[in-house]
Order: sequence, then C-alpha cells, then structure tokens
Amino acid sequence: MSRPPLPRPFGPVGIIDIGSNSVRFVAFGGNPRVPSALFNEKIMAALGKGIANNGALEEKAVEETLVALARFRLLGKEMGLKKVHTVATAAVRDASNGPEFLKRVAALGLKPRLLAGSEEAELAGLGVISAIPRANGIVADLGGGSLELIGVARGGAGSGVSLPLGVLRLGANPDATLLAEQIGAALGKGKLKDAARGNGLYLVGGSFRSLAMLDLKLSGHPLAIVHQHRFAPERIGELRTILGDTPIDELKQRSGVSRGRLPTLGPAVALLETLVDLLGPRKIVVSAFGLREGLLYRDLDLATKAQDPLLAAALDVGEQLGRFGDHGAALDQWIAPLFPDDSPRQARLRLAACLLADIAWNAHPDFRAERAVDMAVHGNWVGIDAHGRALLGRALCAAFGGDGGFSKKLGALLREGESERAGAWGRAIRLAQRLSGGTENLLRKSRVELGLRKITLTISPRFRALYAEAIDRRLRQLGAAMGRETEVRFG
Repeated sequence: MSRPPLPRPFGPVGIIDIGSNSVRFVAFGGNPRVPSALFNEKIMAALGKGIANNGALEEKAVEETLVALARFRLLGKEMGLKKVHTVATAAVRDASNGPEFLKRVAALGLKPRLLAGSEEAELAGLGVISAIPRANGIVADLGGGSLELIGVARGGAGSGVSLPLGVLRLGANPDATLLAEQIGAALGKGKLKDAARGNGLYLVGGSFRSLAMLDLKLSGHPLAIVHQHRFAPERIGELRTILGDTPIDELKQRSGVSRGRLPTLGPAVALLETLVDLLGPRKIVVSAFGLREGLLYRDLDLATKAQDPLLAAALDVGEQLGRFGDHGAALDQWIAPLFPDDSPRQARLRLAACLLADIAWNAHPDFRAERAVDMAVHGNWVGIDAHGRALLGRALCAAFGGDGGFSKKLGALLREGESERAGAWGRAIRLAQRLSGGTENLLRKSRVELGLRKITLTISPRFRALYAEAIDRRLRQLGAAMGRETEVRFG
C-alpha cells in the first residue's frame, strides 16, 4: 500500500456555526484532509425555540448569541485565523426577524452567510464522506430547527431535502404517524426514498451523537466513542423506553450527556425510529463529522479529497511524535512479506500501525505500551470503527513490548485469530525498530521472508554489525508468535 501524500500547510481556519439549538465556534488546523480542532466552544442558546411559538427568534436567545459571537470574534482574531466562516442555518432561515439578526451579527465585524436548506444538506453529506469515504445510503442531519436528508454514494453527495423537523420543533412526544407522512411526502417518489434501503443511514447532529453516547454507556461498551458507532435496530426501541422511564438526573449521571441536551433525546429517538421504518437501512451509523467538516472538505482539491483520512492523520501524528522523521511506509513495506494473506482492510490497519510505530518513545519505558494503546484506541481518528481501533491498539501494544497487558475488554472487540495477527504485526514492527534504531536508511539494508516453517532475516554483509543479541531475541519472539523457526543470513 502506497504512502499517503504529505500534508500541505493548512489553517488555522475558524467556523462559527449559528444553529437552531447550539452556537459553536471551532478553530481548525493541522492536516487539511483531517483537520484537528484546536479550539472548540459552544453555547446552547436555543435560538430556534421561539420559531414554533411566534415565528421569530426570541430576544433573550439573540442577546445570548450575540455576546458569544463577540467573544468568538475576539478569540479568532487573537488566534490569527486565516479565515472565519460564519454560517447560519434553519432558525435564522425561517425566522421573521432573521434578516435583522444577521445585520446585528455583521455589526460585530463578522460576515454571516445564511445557508439554504439544500446547501445545509449538501455540507452534512460531504462531512460524512470526509470521515467515512465509502458511505453509501442517506445522511440524516438532525438539528434544533430542521432535519436534512441527502443521498451519498461513490464519494459524492446527491440532492437533498430540508424539513422543519428539528428537535426544538418536534415537541417531547412527536406523533410517529404524522412524522412518517411528512418525511414520506418530502421524499416523494424520487431516488432518495430508496437510497438507504439495504445500505446505510448515517446520523449527524448533536442529539443523535448524544443518543449514541447514551447507548454506549448504558450497554457497557469498552470504547465510548460515538464516531462510527452502529445502532442495533432493536436497541432504538429500548432506548426510547429508557428515556421515557428514567429521570433526567439519573440519565445524566449514567451517560455523561449534558442536561441541556438530554431533553432533545426523546424526539431524536422517535424520529430515528420513523426513519428506520421508512428507509429500511441495513446499518445505522453515527458520524462525528457533519456540516462544519463538510464546509472544509468541499474546498479541498481532488487529490487531497482522495486521501485516506485514517492514514493521513496517522502520518501527521507519526511525523510529529517520531524520533527521526517519518518512515512508517518503509516499515510497512519491510514487514509486509510476513503477512501475504492480509486482506486489504487488514493491510490498511497494519500500515496505520506502522505510521504510528514511534508515537510513545518518549514515555517512561514501563508505560510506553500503555501510552501507545491509549493513543490508538482513543485518538481523534476517523475512517475507523471500534473494531479497527482495537486492532490498532493490539498491534501497538505488542510493538511497544506490552503483549501481556492488552485490555481484555478491548480484546473482546476482536474476532477469532485477530489478536494473534495484530500481535504479530506489533512484534514485526518491534524487531524492525530495534534492528534499524528507528531509522529508514538502515532498515533498507535488511529484509525478512516468510517460509512454510521459517522466518528468515537477511542483512547486507556490509551492515553485519547491525546484528546483535537483542535482534536475535526479538526475531525469536516474532517466530514464536507466528509458529515459525527463525534464521539469520548475511547476503
């Protein structure tokens, strides 16, 4: 597998997202393909709460929002942001006093842009594609004032629809029949109505992500990370029952979801049940990326969009934390002959492990494996699910000498034989790093081969001095892990 292109200089860039429920400011920097949130702050202003009552933004919410926006503008200026995108969505779009509100925002020195419903849907779709490039089905972006639905397939977003079905408009107990009629009428007889059938339904928005966090915490999942969390269809009804029967204080304590977000989960789960019934998806997947990331992704050139988001991020982190510069791709090429039967998916994760093979060198020796596993499984990655994180963590645990200490809970996420395979990746990485001292040039003076009964390490005669007892020990450990004898040659 080829090495991802080197990241180009990017940012910092700011996005101020004036939503119907929350107003958020995020400063992004780092790798353009997978930008990192350098700063992230929001307020739950509930701008759209007054729309259902009198069709206007409530003055109290407006004032609270303007105070926050003034702060965000000052922060952005001090951060030296190259550009600040200020966008407003459904609440401002639908409010009778929306134009007046935008003038007041502009008076703060910002340049607000009102997104049409179709563009809001497009950006949500592009955000999902940015994080899950092979997404195929329908993206559902649930906000405070609206629900956007858009088809995604083959790395692109189609045409979408925007419906006034945000959590602030639905009420605590929305009528399922009425919801189905409204969504069905909006979808009509076009292609969008069948886009998720047998494919995926991808969920975007704070209420859906909070619902996922509730599901993860209540089910005791070993990785409470919402990105690419899959809802089991039968679990949705169980969550509706739990939300109806459990006091808010208890839910907050058990889930960690904020008190301000919890009241939106009832309408969110009711809407999700309706969507699943109508659209017939094969899988229901949560995306951490949405409108804001879609806005950045849309501006990228085609070559950057084509990068694998996991590998691009792993390369970036590996370069920042490595000792002697990036050599992850060379490391993967060196160990690849030992794993000829790795599937493309396994080979991709193996490359990610190699790109991250030097991330914990500066930790205390007794805790390097622990540090590496923590970064692998809890890193701010996209393009990877919980199962992939566990594989990555298992490989890096072995790479840093922590074979016996890998979490049993994380290990339970792996399938039969996968722990051994990922552990062998790690042992091969460990051998290569010790042999070469973590440098690419010396690594290229040797190679490994896999035979039916034997693993052979061949070192160039001119570099015979690389061989030492420590190398022999790690080679034998690798052989034991793979059920092979070992041999060293100089030639």
